Amino acid sequence: MAMGITVTDYDREVYEKELRDFLPDKFIDCHIHLWKKEFNPVVPNRRGLVSWPKMVAEDCTYEDMVLSYEQFFPGKQVTAVLMGDPPADHKMSNAYIKELHDKTGLPAFYLTSWDTPAEEVEYALKNGFCGIKPYLNAAPPYVPAKEIRIFDFLPHEHLEVVDRLGGKVMLHIARDLRLRDPLNIVQLMEIEKRYKNMQLIVAHIGRAYSPQDLGNAFDTLETTENMVFDFTANCCEEAIEECIRRVGSKRLLFGSDLPIIKMRMYRRTDETGFYYNYVPRGMYGDVSADPHMREVDYPEADRITSFMYEELLAFKGAARALKLTDSQIEDIMCNNTARIFGMEQFVK
Repeated sequence: MAMGITVTDYDREVYEKELRDFLPDKFIDCHIHLWKKEFNPVVPNRRGLVSWPKMVAEDCTYEDMVLSYEQFFPGKQVTAVLMGDPPADHKMSNAYIKELHDKTGLPAFYLTSWDTPAEEVEYALKNGFCGIKPYLNAAPPYVPAKEIRIFDFLPHEHLEVVDRLGGKVMLHIARDLRLRDPLNIVQLMEIEKRYKNMQLIVAHIGRAYSPQDLGNAFDTLETTENMVFDFTANCCEEAIEECIRRVGSKRLLFGSDLPIIKMRMYRRTDETGFYYNYVPRGMYGDVSADPHMREVDYPEADRITSFMYEELLAFKGAARALKLTDSQIEDIMCNNTARIFGMEQFVK
């Protein structure tokens, strides 16, 4: 698969008119996935996962990441926190990410499964990894996909190790109700109160991709002091705005979810909060089996830019609504991640 992205005239227009001056000169992507095609198992375990991300990319190497940043963000300096792809083979993925960490010095997450021995987690954190990346598809096979709880794929044995060693957890929560699910809130608060020496990052603002997904979650989450959130692959301006309003600009991080952020799309939600990705007709093959996908005909499709830009435009809208200062925008795009991951040397 070709590396990088195809930049269109419309992409250049969006970047130059809307994003170049808004974005800081340097920023950090806290949430990406790097892997090689051969790391994927013959029958990938995508239990509980949506299928559309696999339409975008079969793999994403470090070299692909670097080129993509150069193409997305001319004139900017972008770096990242590294991790593998959870549905891919963990052993091969973790070895590849460790190799990249050793070569670049960039922070790296270790992919785990529900049954990863605690001793293995401890060894990983003592030998270069900054924390762990559990994922809902790596929960026990006897748990139905719609009933997966946080502690099914992020067991206390792992949390105890990470907490003792002062590590980090990048958490993608499960369940159809997403952030507004009462059980998710209870378990997030348990982690907050019980494990005070580790850093919990709640990915995608808890998968709140529509205003409906928020529910009243932040009535509780605004009382937290330690957990932070990223707005990775989130185009919901209302969710970004609500997160900043409730927990402040020091506790939100930029993440992209590269490579799926390469998708040429825009997102809309219906009155129930169900989201749809609108893509150029034929660009991603037959999308009819995926309920989240919709197609747009040409020439209208020529005015569709990337998921990356759509996410950042949503952030810009939230920043403008809240009247964030340039300093607060720089915190969210760069400084918060630099502080949490000790990456100040990469953005000097």
